Amino acid sequence: MRVFVTGGTGLVGSAVVAELLGNGHAVLALARSDASALAVEAAGAEPLRGGLADLDVLRAGADQADGVIHLAFSNDFSSPEALARAVAEESAALAALGDGLVGSDRPFVTVSGTPAVPGRASIEADPVPTDGPVGGRGRAVTAALGLASRGVRSAAVRLPRTVHHRGTGGFAGMLTGIARRTGVSGYPGDGAQRWPAVHALDAAVLFRLALEHAPAGSSWHAVADEGGEVRDIAAVIGRRLNLPVESVPAETYGPLGPIFATDQPSSSAHTRQVLGWEPKQPGLLEDLENIQP
Repeated sequence: MRVFVTGGTGLVGSAVVAELLGNGHAVLALARSDASALAVEAAGAEPLRGGLADLDVLRAGADQADGVIHLAFSNDFSSPEALARAVAEESAALAALGDGLVGSDRPFVTVSGTPAVPGRASIEADPVPTDGPVGGRGRAVTAALGLASRGVRSAAVRLPRTVHHRGTGGFAGMLTGIARRTGVSGYPGDGAQRWPAVHALDAAVLFRLALEHAPAGSSWHAVADEGGEVRDIAAVIGRRLNLPVESVPAETYGPLGPIFATDQPSSSAHTRQVLGWEPKQPGLLEDLENIQP
């Protein structure tokens, strides 16, 4: 299968490209810079120059492919306004990609986040939030899944808040970066809130499985660790960086503060049973031991 991938040079995207190529697929990857294009070529894929805002380029990429995996996001969490712009850009991109696939029965796998459900671990049947700081992403993904009724084999792989590889990535990686800047390995509240996690290489396998086998309109959870307490995550970061570990105000995390403070464990039992996905890489706390002082 020839697969068009957006975000193919990021932490998750580079793992997905390698997973696809290693399993007999060809990859056309969006590349917004010369450096990204060179990275795509070095990985063994074909670059398509353009960014997420270049809707005609996205449509052209989808037209040339047997399937699409969307992973790109600007990841600008510096302010509520920047986050809103990033969400709006992605929403327009998803709409453009989806419109180009209508009536083709081709797979369209997009990325989403595991939802938070009060009092229990979320499951694949739970809806994603459509309000709050990233509610626009939920609305866009819901619309993409709705394309199942218009001849698109759409599916969403829901990533947990931390996708990690060699001690970096996701919310845990953000905690590490903030700890380096502030001199404190912090956590919001009492730190008892739980965050699910997955290794990037394990997540990549699930994206491939969804591309190959997921029914139209389905959602899947790329969750290896159902939910580790944030204070335990902060404790490993503090020990690796030789920094004090303590509670800090939620405002420390900017527009993501409310999400950081939320208890959000998640299950992947259905995903494992139906798609046969089985994580094999190190868990989050083990992987965080790779953090360098």
